[in-house]
This record gives sequence, structure tokens and C-alpha cells, in this order.
Amino acid sequence: MLDQLNIEEVLFLDIETVPHFPAYDEMSADWQKLWAEKMKNSVSEAVTPADLYERAGIYAEFGRIICISAGYLFQRRGDWFFRVKSFYDDDEKRLLRHFGDALVKFENVGKKRLCAHNGQEFDFPYIARRMLVNGLRLPKILDIAGAKPWEVKDFLLDTLQLWKFGDYKHYTSLSLLCQIFDIPTPKDDIDGSQVAHVYYQENDLDRIIRYCEKDTMAVANLLLRYKGLPIVAPENMEVV
Repeated sequence: MLDQLNIEEVLFLDIETVPHFPAYDEMSADWQKLWAEKMKNSVSEAVTPADLYERAGIYAEFGRIICISAGYLFQRRGDWFFRVKSFYDDDEKRLLRHFGDALVKFENVGKKRLCAHNGQEFDFPYIARRMLVNGLRLPKILDIAGAKPWEVKDFLLDTLQLWKFGDYKHYTSLSLLCQIFDIPTPKDDIDGSQVAHVYYQENDLDRIIRYCEKDTMAVANLLLRYKGLPIVAPENMEVV
């Protein structure tokens, strides 16, 4: 499969999400009840739903997207380069509308596939769900509700699924794979568990955008490694 893949047709992406409300106490009683129901299997005498609220950002029903970085690979004088654009906004609907419009443009210039790490279980469905919540029409490439895995594998790529080689119980983080394949890590500043704090407490969206862009290039470099190709040097990332 990878031998036949034209890597320059792939659009790589990564998303950053936060809980919809800055804190558990800012949710209405109805939302708190729904969150408690969602967390019922994790609650104990020592752990309350409020204690678990920092996880809310990973659930599309309780979180929202604050940044999507999307980029593609190209060659110049024999070296790989990575061009990346970020879509970010405190207004999620506006962010997603702009990203949806960009997907159409990317398709028109030959970017026929999307790729993310754990994209099949996180990034792709999260984006689709939040688009529906915001009343937006799904781009064709993400309109896959009810589709079988083999029906989408040719245009939605997942570097985690490719690493599993059919071992579906096996999870490997992007950080670990970067270490294994000697790829510069995107975790040199913050990691996903800190995004909500940086957004709500430090009000530093720019820092999150930079982190998201580096994550996106790490996914591209990982797919290059899978294909036995040299990776993109850090100085060859172009932000537009």
C-alpha cells in the first residue's frame, strides 16, 4: 500500500481541543448531570465527575476545537519541505467553516487524502461531529457516517493504524513513534494534556498553534519514515 502512495497527494492534519466550558462549575446543572453519566464508569469515592472534567476536551459532545493545522509535503532541489496553514478561532463555527472551505480548495489542487495520527478514532470523527453541531455541511471527504473501514482507507490515512499492522488492541503514541524513528518531537514545549490550561488560564492561543503545527509535521515525517524516505528538516517547515 505505502509503495503505491503518492505522498504529495496527502493533506496532513492535527487538531487541538478544549473542554467547552472553562471549568466544571461553569456548566449548567443539566450539563453536569450529562457529564456525570458519561463518566459513571470512572467515578469512585475518591474521584468525582468534577475531578475528571479536565478530560472533557477529548469528547466531541463536551469539547470544542480551537485549532486545526493542515499541511502537505513537496520537494525542492531534492529536499522535502512541509507547508502548513493553521485555522484557529475562539469562534468554533467560524474556524470550521474556514477549514471546510480550505478542504475543497486542497482537493482541487490534488490533495486527495487526509492523514492524522489516531485520525480514525479522534481527529476525523471529532471534526465531523463538531461541524454537525455547528450546523455546517460536511465536506465530502469527511461524510463517512456508516461507511465500512475498507471503504475509507484509501482517502483517510492514519499513521497509528498503519503502525498496528492489524493488531487492533495496540496503541502507540505519536511521541513514542517520533522517538523510535528519530523524528524531532513536537512535545518540546507543551503536550495535549496542557492545552486547556494554556488556552483558558494563560490565554496563549499562539503557543497552541505552534504546537499543533509541529505535531502536524511530525505526522508527515512519520509517514515519510514508513516509506523509507528522508524526513523534513525543522528549518524546511513553511508556515502560511
